[in-house]
Amino acid sequence: MRFLDEFRSGELARRLSREIGAQVEPGREVRIMEVCGGHTHAISKHGLEDLVPDEIDFLHGPGCPVCVIPMGRVDDAIFLAEQPGVTFATFGDMLRVPGGRGSLLQAKARGADVRMVYSPLDALELARRNPDRRVVFLAIGFETTAPATAVTLLRCREEGIGNFSVFCNHVTIGPPLRAILDSPGLRLDAFIAPGHVSTVIGTRTYDFIVRDYGRPVVVTAFEPLDILHAVVMVLCQLRDGRCEVENQYTRVVRRDGNPRAIAAIEETMELGETFEWRGLGWIERSGLRLRPEFANWNAETRFELPGNRVEDPKACQCGEVLVGAIKPWECKVFGTACTPERPIGTCMVSAEGACAAYYNYGRLALRA
Repeated sequence: MRFLDEFRSGELARRLSREIGAQVEPGREVRIMEVCGGHTHAISKHGLEDLVPDEIDFLHGPGCPVCVIPMGRVDDAIFLAEQPGVTFATFGDMLRVPGGRGSLLQAKARGADVRMVYSPLDALELARRNPDRRVVFLAIGFETTAPATAVTLLRCREEGIGNFSVFCNHVTIGPPLRAILDSPGLRLDAFIAPGHVSTVIGTRTYDFIVRDYGRPVVVTAFEPLDILHAVVMVLCQLRDGRCEVENQYTRVVRRDGNPRAIAAIEETMELGETFEWRGLGWIERSGLRLRPEFANWNAETRFELPGNRVEDPKACQCGEVLVGAIKPWECKVFGTACTPERPIGTCMVSAEGACAAYYNYGRLALRA
């Protein structure tokens, strides 16, 4: 299959594996955080940990947008879904995310009108077709998905659709990485930065990692050869004593990103003072909120939300997984009390969650 087989060649993978082995200093551990959950799934699905020497340790970062939503925000979403006359629209990943009052899927079972959509424009179409309903869209994701929400808001304003609103939970990628780098006791040698986010924001966002923390960064895509190539690029930087932001994903990512997408975000959203992240707590200026000009389509101004903070279940260690402090199989309930069918934490629910990756692809224990 063109544009797919080229990035899954066994021969090229073995060649890159040998190159990685040649670059590694025997006995010296190299800890690389792949920020995005898409990378985590690719690493597990294609067995990339078995193609690199034991000295290479992949750590899993906070790049899964579903996983970082705290339980209190899930409860706010359930509250909105259960309001009279509301049709609540969300991506499929969010349906089973547990909050303090269950999940949106359980709210649907109790009678709430909860719909799965594939884009915010689908939710807007629900509002067009159902003028007697108040349609609320749960907007989540990093800068990757924020442009779609922004375009939907602009179209909604242009058409004057009054029965549509957005519950905004978009977050930005830079602040949580800074928070991780500021965490005491966590050693990181380099980052593999997410390709999808970088398609929108470019590579400049990661300059602070090089400038302030002296860690190499390689932006890469999600096919196995992309990731192995990124590891080679990281090792070359470490070998040469360099510290740069390099772009492996040159077929898509540009230094300045996508100016039109960035402009749409800036026209409709702004950074809030603070946002709560699962596992990282409150991080200043890390979440996006709708600008005052879009208050008529802001669910947080149209509805009086409870806004309660809910503690994670004591047995759940999703927070530690999200910052690379532990591997999924080190969680006390991984694969026993917590499974994709009966998840306790978000990392086991999401299609990009690290725990789901390890469980679904059989990475159930420390490799031999």
